[in-house]
Amino acid sequence: MNSFYSSKFKEQRLKLIRDLRKRGIDDENVLYAISILPREKFVLPTFVNRSYEDVALPIDCNQTISQPYTVAYMTSELKVNKGDKILEIGTGSGYQACLLAIMGAKVFTIERMQELYEKSKSIFNEFRLQINSRLADGTLGWKEFAPYNGIIVTAAAPKVPNPLKEQLAIGGRLVIPIGDKISQTMYIITRISEEEYNEKVSDRFKFVPLIGKEGWSNNN
Repeated sequence: MNSFYSSKFKEQRLKLIRDLRKRGIDDENVLYAISILPREKFVLPTFVNRSYEDVALPIDCNQTISQPYTVAYMTSELKVNKGDKILEIGTGSGYQACLLAIMGAKVFTIERMQELYEKSKSIFNEFRLQINSRLADGTLGWKEFAPYNGIIVTAAAPKVPNPLKEQLAIGGRLVIPIGDKISQTMYIITRISEEEYNEKVSDRFKFVPLIGKEGWSNNN
């Protein structure tokens, strides 16, 4: 899995990992994946030299690649075990999906923008990672392969989409930012039984809007 490791930004990567530890990220699998995945491959050329700053950066289609701390926090909250089936809503650059694959998850990811869908598929192939991707409305989930051990939503929703809750396995976790378009609160929802869910509300974050039938409309 080290085949795509690049030493070009070695010092910046090490500093980022130290900074993430200081901020409370202690999941060693998450930290390892971040330490070997070249974030510079996922950002626009103009921002390559800022790849390992702990900030969100622009990507194509007026979207962003999330701040490394946010990615690490959300991924840690999924509590991924090797072989877990994980659904990602909002492929974006493909960075989050790659991290999950490096961690040993069976990854399913949905993107609604053709350009990002094609570009992320290309990088999955370049890294030889087995990631299942789909061009569709992510707010409806991917019922064909449900249930999932974890679902991660990388855009801000006005409410929790019911299809995503319904596609969680018993014991599965849904990590999703909920709020308005200015700021959101992270929700971690665990499915206890067929009808019961446990909801934990965490820190505030800022994401691009989740567009779709169960999210924001393009006109809002």
